[in-house]
Amino acid sequence: MAAFLVAGGGSGSSGPRALTSDEANRLAITRFRNYEAHGRAVTITVPGTAGGLIVTGSVDYQGKLGYGVVHGTGRDTSSDGLIEWTPTSVFVHPMANAPAHAPASPPRSAWYSRPLQSSGSALDSSLAIALRLGSDRPDNAELLPQNGAAWWGRDRVDGHRVDVMAGPSSRDRSGTAGNVRYWVGSDGTMYRVRVRVGSASQPVVIDFDTQKYVPVKPVPGVTPTR
Repeated sequence: MAAFLVAGGGSGSSGPRALTSDEANRLAITRFRNYEAHGRAVTITVPGTAGGLIVTGSVDYQGKLGYGVVHGTGRDTSSDGLIEWTPTSVFVHPMANAPAHAPASPPRSAWYSRPLQSSGSALDSSLAIALRLGSDRPDNAELLPQNGAAWWGRDRVDGHRVDVMAGPSSRDRSGTAGNVRYWVGSDGTMYRVRVRVGSASQPVVIDFDTQKYVPVKPVPGVTPTR
């Protein structure tokens, strides 16, 4: 089974309880659904003690590439601008007056690149998590309950009735079952993920279909995975 995320957070619910067979099957295919769709529109809410960040954009799950615009919340605009990222790199294009949505065609210049930090940055952790919410194959539905996945309750997201499910322990860290919440529709579509990262006191929230999906175009220096 591909490793699920180490995460955290929750919602008002009446769980936990064991997953039914149908729930386990839907949880097993939810990341594959993102891959199958090629890409999804996302809004990533990143907490921070000095004010948060919101990334509004798209993730290409087959190319393992994200692109969007960053706006600060409760802080100055020094972090605002366009952003594109891969599993290993982050590319930023600072803008004093960042638009509400990233342009479909990224600017061809004035990008600054840096390695994506594996720890210590809530933003980078959030970007990496968003990319890992797609998989080219379903997970093993039989193993999910054995590794701690559970049902936590029902909710509605943008008019969609969903089940809130806790993910299993990650492959390399036992005892992390329940640290992630997936909001999953009746067909296995993922509508929200709430996850705690070590560098943030509040969970990261990733919402899907918050705007129209725009195919991600690479900026100079970026080679998508195909």
